[in-house]
Order: sequence, then structure tokens, then C-alpha cells
Amino acid sequence: MNTKHAATRAQQRGIPPLIDQFLDLYGREEYDGHGAIVVYLDKRGIRQMERDFGHRPIARLHEWMDAYKVVTTDGTTITVGHKTRRVRRR
Repeated sequence: MNTKHAATRAQQRGIPPLIDQFLDLYGREEYDGHGAIVVYLDKRGIRQMERDFGHRPIARLHEWMDAYKVVTTDGTTITVGHKTRRVRRR
């Protein structure tokens, strides 16, 4: 489930719904320290996608592999974007 804000941001930032599904299936979750969860694709998730779909199709989606989304604890997507910095792990 997405908020209207998340849908607007996905459109503005050019992140297709397929990437949102990949984040759900292959994304790594990290708590952000403010009561939400950041979901992003790491090397392990990308490698798993390559095993499932093949290297070439995933390589063609390279420009969206830096996508992330912020999700509430009940599963509602708050916003989506492109990572510009490393994800800080605690």
C-alpha cells in the first residue's frame, strides 16, 4: 500500500512500479531510528535477482538499482527515492 505522497514521488523521480516490487521481494530492511524502515537493494539482493531472472535483464535495470523506499511498521510506503549516500547501519 502506498500513500499519495509516495506515488507522486515515484512518478517525479522516475521509479517504475516494477522496482517497488523488487524492493519488496529482494530489498534489505534497516530501521531508520525514527520509527520507520528503509528498504533498499544491496549486492546480495541484486545477485539473487540475477539468479532468478538472469544477468542481462537485471543489468538493463541498472539505473534504478539505487532506489529505496521508506515504509511504516505496518507496511505503508511513505516515500521513495534514489540513494545519494550510503545507508548507515547500526
